[in-house]
Amino acid sequence: MSAPKKVVLAYSGGLDTSIILKWLEIEYGCEVVTFTADLGQGEELEPARKKAELLGVKPENIHIEDLREEFVRDFVFPMFRANAQYEGLYLLGTSIARPLISKRLVEIAAEHDADAVAHGATGKGNDQVRFELAAYALNPEIKVIAPWREWDLSSRTRLLEFAEAHQIPIAKDKRGEAPFSVDANLLHTSSEGKVLEDPAQPAPDYVYQRTVNPEDAPDTPEFIEITYEKGDPVALNGKPLTPAEMLTALNELGGKHGIGRLDLVEGRFVGMKSRGIYETPGGTIMLEAHRGIESITLDRGAAHLKDELMPKYAELIYNGFWFSPERDMLQALIDQSQEHVMGTVRLKLYKGMVQTVGRWSDHSLYSEEHVTFEDDAGAYDQKDAAGFIKINALRLKLLAARDKRVK
Repeated sequence: MSAPKKVVLAYSGGLDTSIILKWLEIEYGCEVVTFTADLGQGEELEPARKKAELLGVKPENIHIEDLREEFVRDFVFPMFRANAQYEGLYLLGTSIARPLISKRLVEIAAEHDADAVAHGATGKGNDQVRFELAAYALNPEIKVIAPWREWDLSSRTRLLEFAEAHQIPIAKDKRGEAPFSVDANLLHTSSEGKVLEDPAQPAPDYVYQRTVNPEDAPDTPEFIEITYEKGDPVALNGKPLTPAEMLTALNELGGKHGIGRLDLVEGRFVGMKSRGIYETPGGTIMLEAHRGIESITLDRGAAHLKDELMPKYAELIYNGFWFSPERDMLQALIDQSQEHVMGTVRLKLYKGMVQTVGRWSDHSLYSEEHVTFEDDAGAYDQKDAAGFIKINALRLKLLAARDKRVK
């Protein structure tokens, strides 16, 4: 790869990406443009601007963008229409943020006539794959630089020495080894490494940041109502909310009641297993609510087909294939299934648990007159069930007769 002249760096303002910024300038002699995304990680981002300026980046080359609404509307909500869970448990909070970051990296590169983008993902994780697959899908000519796969700064000591040599400010809490690493956005927090690397040991209480211990949650349950339109939540307790407002409000409710904790050992796309602690309070409530409204508005055949396809859809997102034709195909099918997923779900929040306790919709397929144990006034002739059972039993009877005959 020829040396790039201008690089757009996914920049958090932290020590690692600040080191990467300076390393790019030294290693390639290139101009660096920084991009910092507000995805609801809960941090003040203006310090990232000051840090970039301090490191010599031109003001016009510093991009800090609030992408919370786009993130939830165009990435989180479509994923939740599918009830996506990787390996049956993980709500894909880190995975779903990466394609949006890559999308903006590539767009900013085009705006600045930059010939490369760079990220701070390591060579052991999934994020390198997600960032780069998305970037290549959006611009096949783009160059991607992954310093962790190239440089020789292989230890914390070497990183700190590099920072000191190039006058990169080092916060006091960065001098020692962090007990674990954290990735956060509006959908979740992900904690892994160091004190969490032994899956036999329970996670220390201090790891959890968004949720109270369920045992310490309020002793009184709280009931909420979420209204849906075409598979997306649009109102909470009757109040219309934007996508980001909705997830923010549900995070607060879920966090207060200790909802959405997950201790998971997962199979990374790069081959190894890793242990992570995830907190997805609002997302856990949304998953339960969405399944609740689907239970009365989605036909059985459509619902069961969705559930069969969900693991594949979730795997595509986890592995970095958001911008792929197969994900687009599955999304079209999923979105079509949501045409009548409209109505309201009532949920109970209590000590780490979220439970659907009521659901209603003008688009409901539920017919009380068909399922009642009382007089159904001819809505369902129970005698019809006999023929239905005989036809379905025929192959089983033939199999049993064959087995009896050949013994």
